[in-house]
Amino acid sequence: MTDTGEALAGLAEDRALLDRKSTAEGVAHILRGRIAKGDLAPGTQLSEKEIGEALGVSRNTLREAFRLLTHERLLVHELNRGVFVRILTVEDLVDIYRVRRLVECAALRGLGAPPHPLGGLEAAVAAGEKAARAEQWRDLGTANIHFHQEVVALAGSPRTDEVMRGILAELRLVFHVMEDPRRFHEPYLPRNREILATLAAGDTTGAEAMLASYLDDSRRQLSEAYGRRLA
Repeated sequence: MTDTGEALAGLAEDRALLDRKSTAEGVAHILRGRIAKGDLAPGTQLSEKEIGEALGVSRNTLREAFRLLTHERLLVHELNRGVFVRILTVEDLVDIYRVRRLVECAALRGLGAPPHPLGGLEAAVAAGEKAARAEQWRDLGTANIHFHQEVVALAGSPRTDEVMRGILAELRLVFHVMEDPRRFHEPYLPRNREILATLAAGDTTGAEAMLASYLDDSRRQLSEAYGRRLA
């Protein structure tokens, strides 16, 4: 386990995201983003004092933010020890993929007639390709997560977007534990491009089939490797 010192070194910069009307939801949003970006790895203990001082919020506000993120299964409270970024089980991972398949495939299935707003998907693919060229594998993982968030965004549903943000933040907790991020992200980059091209051609049925196969392959690969890693 690690402490919050280095991981939260830049957290004070996020203070500008808060204003006088900010609540625990705003603090939770910042911490959720830090988890999703990989700044807070699984097992990291969160210091109320350090985070509260960095963000300039009260202990009560921070504790409410912790409660919200615990409800989202991103944090866990251990009695007499404190609050930690959660370490997922293999069963958690399988369930995450179950939800992803339901939500992501339904987003494509529900699309109307083309053309569709694919700018977000194109930007995510381009960011992934740029990261791969620079061999920045964590950034590639982030771009891949953005791609799937943009898939769901095609549905035009704020509630579904919110569900997906939480699911993908949980998934990032799995990625942090893996030793070789390149192995788990690079092979899916051309598949992202292929799904994008298929959507651009107006073939939503074909894109959905590609996505379903993609998610099944990813679940098998990641759950097997994650299980070995935890063992």
